[in-house]
Amino acid sequence: MIRNILIPTDGSNYGQTAIAYGIYLARKLNARLTGLHVVDVRLLQGPVFTDISGAIGLPPYQEFLPVIESGLDAKAESILKEFREQCEAGGVLCETKKVMGVIDETIIAEGQGCDWILLAQRGEHFRIDGGAILGSTAESVVRHSGKPVLVTPENFQEIERMALAYDGSLPAHNALKLAAELSQAAAWPLSVMIITNDEALGAKLSEQAAALLDPFRIDSAILIRGGKEDIEILKFIGDGSVELLVMGAYGHNRLRELLGGSTTSAVIRKSTLPVLLTR
Repeated sequence: MIRNILIPTDGSNYGQTAIAYGIYLARKLNARLTGLHVVDVRLLQGPVFTDISGAIGLPPYQEFLPVIESGLDAKAESILKEFREQCEAGGVLCETKKVMGVIDETIIAEGQGCDWILLAQRGEHFRIDGGAILGSTAESVVRHSGKPVLVTPENFQEIERMALAYDGSLPAHNALKLAAELSQAAAWPLSVMIITNDEALGAKLSEQAAALLDPFRIDSAILIRGGKEDIEILKFIGDGSVELLVMGAYGHNRLRELLGGSTTSAVIRKSTLPVLLTR
């Protein structure tokens, strides 16, 4: 099912946790890992630096460029070397790539040759463009890669049980199938959460979910809870009942997201568990 997992890595603490999850999953699912380090092209574009250097009498930016490039290249090699060593110690097959480009665009392009993309919840440049990674890199990758994306939190813990948030949308259908396949492959019990205050809708969605799960031989349960989606999902996560959450990403229309916010973004921003997203 899963042969290759792409892990963009930047050497940050959150990035180290992402690698730990990657090694854990690769061993569990008999997959191989591809470690990707993107040299952010924005760090080599120097209009601001040029303005500052001219104002205070420093040499032109172009004279510093080879030094900057050399430093970024050395850092990339060090990060990827550590990635290879960690995979080797974990008994996992891997390869590494170093690419210069715009981070999210490069991850999306490189991810086309992989089955999953595994991203840290936060990266080294958490505030590089004035916003969090969830407002830029992760959201862009989830929306445009066409691949399942696993967003990992600050700390690692082994996975023994998993949950799925189900709302009847097409992404939720796809996520349920992915979750059932993963549950079957890893022998992780699956809890399907339906969050609605409408009793009739809850019953209808429960029947849909049960029908979709029927072909799979897995340990599963369907739970119906009232309340607001993101709040209830985060509350369930906080109960410590599972160690992995699966969601259909951005299941409602774009207008609703703009007016009311996105459940997807809210959950992955605040989740203390890895969140596996698919569209």
